Amino acid sequence: MHEMALMGDILQIVWEDAQRQGFSKVTKVELTVGKLSQAMPEALEMAFSIYKEQYNHIFDQSAEIKFDIEEAVACCIECNTTYIPDRKITICPGCGMPTGNLIKGETFQVKSYEGS
Repeated sequence: MHEMALMGDILQIVWEDAQRQGFSKVTKVELTVGKLSQAMPEALEMAFSIYKEQYNHIFDQSAEIKFDIEEAVACCIECNTTYIPDRKITICPGCGMPTGNLIKGETFQVKSYEGS
């Protein structure tokens, strides 16, 4: 489950920034997760719970994680049809060619965090 490693990296980035901002605890982390990012919010949530318990000096007991799910959108470079793909490489519903350019849906980033 690569979500444990992803969450560990994210929380390290958040904590380093929180320290620079003068926070002693992080109470909320909000992530943007694209539908085609290869990251599963349920697994990320489980990883967050594990890290929250292990690093209680960083996270408030009531700390939470929120997800902003980014829908996938592609645009065909042949016919300019915009559509919602179900995977990274798809057949364009307009012209039938595998020439979709993914516009969004792969994002995986920290949107915000809160603390005190």
